[in-house]
Amino acid sequence: MKTEDSIFEFKISAENGNARTGILKTPHGEIKTPIFMPVGTRATVKTLSPQELEDIKAEIILGNTYHLYLRPGHKLIEKAGGLHEFMSWHKPILTDSGGFQVMSLSGLNKITPEGVHFQSHIDGSYHMFKPEKVIEIQNAIGADIIMSFDECPPYPATKKYISESLKTTLEWAARGKQAHKNTEKQALFGIVQGGVYKDLREESAKQLIKMDFPGYSIGGLAVGEEKEDMFRITKFLDKVLPKGKPRYLMGVGTPKDLLLNIENGVDMFDCVMPTRNARKGTIFTWQGKMIIKAARYKEDFSPIDENCQCYACRNFSRAYIRHLFSVNELLGMRLATIHSLHFYLDLISKIRSAITKGEYSKFVLEHAANLDSVIG
Repeated sequence: MKTEDSIFEFKISAENGNARTGILKTPHGEIKTPIFMPVGTRATVKTLSPQELEDIKAEIILGNTYHLYLRPGHKLIEKAGGLHEFMSWHKPILTDSGGFQVMSLSGLNKITPEGVHFQSHIDGSYHMFKPEKVIEIQNAIGADIIMSFDECPPYPATKKYISESLKTTLEWAARGKQAHKNTEKQALFGIVQGGVYKDLREESAKQLIKMDFPGYSIGGLAVGEEKEDMFRITKFLDKVLPKGKPRYLMGVGTPKDLLLNIENGVDMFDCVMPTRNARKGTIFTWQGKMIIKAARYKEDFSPIDENCQCYACRNFSRAYIRHLFSVNELLGMRLATIHSLHFYLDLISKIRSAITKGEYSKFVLEHAANLDSVIG
């Protein structure tokens, strides 16, 4: 991926089967792929500072266009010098389009060919998202990578509904691309929709490829469908999407989801799972998910993971972190979040190493069974 008058570039470094490693260059630095992006919905990754994100080697984070539009507003962010300056994060940022959030407000929105009328979930005020408006908002926010506005159809939905929805999404993609003027600083990705239907996914991908986006997102998965359907669609799209451009699977997922979708040629991921679960006391480890609030850890003075080098594991015991959760202390949520994100990024780093060595299939066989299990 390299466009004229642009400093964006994507180069594949190694391939092992369909899995690949690469380097994605952006105005705020290089990203090693595959990559997992911590979710910073409202200009913050919940409970963590930018320095703590740097300490766990986060390379890019994600912000949410819908939420940032409502609060504090894209014009204020632009006045502050853009989202990087506003939140003091000077590495790459990706913003989604807000399409998923708007569509999830099914009782508060009305979809038209022009865009979506919706009510704010905060104060009930009325708003209109057109694809041009969504691009304008993201241009003001200033993320390195931005998303086309799409309709994310619900699951389950009829093939007829998804087909009609896809026509709208493709029209919005063309309009958004036309509206995007900040091409030298922001890479706009098209979003492949089409539900669990291969023919609709192929139609979506091929129409977007004709529009020549610098990268392609895969939307509308992890919305309730069976995992087998997700893997079937990403495996199919690996054969359709351009090999030389990055692929981003939106809103995914568990550690095992990352393993198997990387095996299908996906480069980029985001999900609230590690941070949201951590705040509720479920921590991801190489042995599986640890319910740190469980009574079995009351007198367990070992770290979460003896082989982990994160701040939480180097300094605190399971018993202490369990105590923090039992008395509702915020530090418990912070330490659990630090560990879980560190684990996700360490997993991704080891995946890159396995691909480079040509040992990815072996790596998947060794770890896939344990990662999503619950430690008993």
